[in-house]
Amino acid sequence: MQLRQRGFTLIEAIVALAVLGVLLGLGAGAIGDMVHAARLRAVAGDVLQHVTLARSEAIKRNGRVVVCKSANGMDCRSEGGWEQGWILFHDRNNTGTREPGEPLVGRLPPLPEGWRVRANGPVARYVSYGPMGVAQLTSGAFQAGTFTVCRASAGRVEGRQIVINAGGRPRVQPVALAACS
Repeated sequence: MQLRQRGFTLIEAIVALAVLGVLLGLGAGAIGDMVHAARLRAVAGDVLQHVTLARSEAIKRNGRVVVCKSANGMDCRSEGGWEQGWILFHDRNNTGTREPGEPLVGRLPPLPEGWRVRANGPVARYVSYGPMGVAQLTSGAFQAGTFTVCRASAGRVEGRQIVINAGGRPRVQPVALAACS
């Protein structure tokens, strides 16, 4: 009767572990990229969701609803980026800033470290929707602008832009950026 030995030799085990290590090393970069892409979609989705919510709340309340930067979740700030967080409120007195007694409609806490949300001139301080769902400055002029969402990087990076058109409707589009600071 002949006994059969089963198992791996030491050499076979080392080769298998080396191949596994190379495959995991290649996959780790791809998994990291997938995680960052998913986070980018989520952050851009948060911006889009809150701008859309402000528009629908303005129509529903038949009054002005504003989205503004807010570090404390209660008051608007003019300095800093949108990644510090923001609030939505019913702007009863048409100032673009939250006053005592103006109800909060929603808020978003600060974004995770390393994420940036920048806005161009027309929407740098706030986004304001009137009762017809049209984005308007407090002066009554139409408000159109772009938010750019990206991961902080000195080199090329993928981003998303939330573009608010002259009618107030927001949309998301991908963008390649030279850098994100």
